[in-house]
Amino acid sequence: MVFTEDKFVRKGIKFSYCQEVIQSIHLFIFSKHQVFRIVPKDDVQLALVRVLEDILDLELDFWRWVTPVDVRVPSHSLQVVKTYLENHCIKYFTMIKDLQALLDEEQRQMKSIAPAGNTDTFHYTTYHTLSEIYSFQDMLVAENPKLVSKTVIGQSYEGRPLNVLKFSTGGSNRPAIWIDTGIHAREWVTQASGIVFAKKIVTEYGTDSAVTEILNRMDVFLEMVVNPDGYHFTHTNNRMWRKNRKQNRGSTCVGVDLNRNWNAGFGGHGSSNNPCSEIYRGTRAHSEPEVKSIVNFVRSHGNIKAFISIHSYSQMLLFPYGYTRKPAKDQAELDQVAQKAITALASLYGTSYRYGSIITTIYQSSGGSIDWTYNQGIKYSYTFELRDTGHFGFILPANQIVPTANETWLALKVIMDHTFKNPY
Repeated sequence: MVFTEDKFVRKGIKFSYCQEVIQSIHLFIFSKHQVFRIVPKDDVQLALVRVLEDILDLELDFWRWVTPVDVRVPSHSLQVVKTYLENHCIKYFTMIKDLQALLDEEQRQMKSIAPAGNTDTFHYTTYHTLSEIYSFQDMLVAENPKLVSKTVIGQSYEGRPLNVLKFSTGGSNRPAIWIDTGIHAREWVTQASGIVFAKKIVTEYGTDSAVTEILNRMDVFLEMVVNPDGYHFTHTNNRMWRKNRKQNRGSTCVGVDLNRNWNAGFGGHGSSNNPCSEIYRGTRAHSEPEVKSIVNFVRSHGNIKAFISIHSYSQMLLFPYGYTRKPAKDQAELDQVAQKAITALASLYGTSYRYGSIITTIYQSSGGSIDWTYNQGIKYSYTFELRDTGHFGFILPANQIVPTANETWLALKVIMDHTFKNPY
């Protein structure tokens, strides 16, 4: 395959999204796919890298746009991309030499685990299927009926339940904290961390003074799998799937990026109107049932004081805004709390996090969840980007699940405790 310079700048041309059709019978194969780390020296070189994103028949999958840029390159595009980068003197190196090798090991570990009969014997050190996560939720509720309940706030596009666990010691319409994981399907360490968070809440209530004090006065809501259709698809078809599984009218491309679908700068820079894009925003704000369900829940509850959304990867703690450079009115306090939270996080294993507003710390991003919640009056709106910084990226080894969740839990407790002690 040969591309001349002019072919890298194409406008108004629709390409088929080959990734959806080039599949094995059961699972998309990533044999000899590599992940490049590209290091643009300035904005000019970064713009040249962005040109590659528009060439959909290269099938590039950009894992992160923070400089340095990480991108998965299929085997058939390796030489084209290398030549392009070298011709423009853009530095790069290979982070992952064979993605399929990592995925094979991930699958091997999952298949070697026997089902657990209760949450004490549940395997927190491996990744789990959607049905296994649902089973864990039911076991946790059954084991802790006075503290944990489950509610279904809606259904996904494909009809799966959107389960939310409520941790409460009683009362009605108490101030609450919301935590969600798994809005992007392939970010498996987030769903796995959500499982650990749930277990920690029930085990630390009555033994940890901060958690006990919080739950005696507040409720905690946890949605472990915001995007169940996408998550199921990562287990059965394409491990690198990000979006939901919406069938987009007028396009063969599937899925909407659920973190570009919120009514906060919707349709602005950092999102796309192309259904084939990984950051496709959808036809309108809150068009996706997975997003609309949370919107309805937040609005009907009316007393949520903190909203924390967990993503991966890059090791960051972010607060509004992403769609505008206008500082949040509470930026000084949000910044102070974030600094305290990442200090607590680092105290366990020394893991280093960056923090700040989305637009100044990573990039402009429109239609995001915490920008919407902040605009609804939920002051303590935060997004975590969990481990790592790119060595494994979305394929974080399962032996890092518990360490990741444990250190993140310390940061979460800082935010939760600050929310509890600073009512508004």
